[in-house]
Amino acid sequence: MMHLYKYSFLFATILFLSSCSTSLEDYQESHPSFDIKNYFNGDVVAWGIVQDHTNKVNRRFCVEIKGDWQGNKGVLAETFYFNDGEISYRNWQLTKQLDGTYKGTAEDVEGVAIGKHNGFAFQFNYTLNLALEGDTYQVSMDDWMYQLDEFRVMNKTSMTKFGVEVANITLFFDKELPVKQCQ
Repeated sequence: MMHLYKYSFLFATILFLSSCSTSLEDYQESHPSFDIKNYFNGDVVAWGIVQDHTNKVNRRFCVEIKGDWQGNKGVLAETFYFNDGEISYRNWQLTKQLDGTYKGTAEDVEGVAIGKHNGFAFQFNYTLNLALEGDTYQVSMDDWMYQLDEFRVMNKTSMTKFGVEVANITLFFDKELPVKQCQ
């Protein structure tokens, strides 16, 4: 009987938590409409933080992004400058699909990333090969971007391993001229 109570409680908790999750459709009527192909064309700079599961800020960084689109294919060349002196690179190869979704690959991404937009929001899901202390871990990234105006975008990313949130990343993108640099 005790197992029945435990499973009922677990099921109710999962049902409650899943009903509280945000859906991309929640932003259908929001404006401005976020077009990543337009926003990430040219130079963009972003500043961000990485917080662990306790919300402690473990790292700060700045990233310079150079976007170049040819038709429905784009390259986002990212250079990350971390506060501890590390510099890392990621080169996204993105393709806008006929249905409006985006597919992407990068050096440290396992498989294909899938992106969808609705209203002022864009959601990007992928598996990242995260190098940490000499080992590499695969973590799931649930990346949400929100366009605030023509120059600025906020980004919140949840990083999970085995369904457990291990970190959050928050970024603020700015492409207002003159575009600033990290260094």
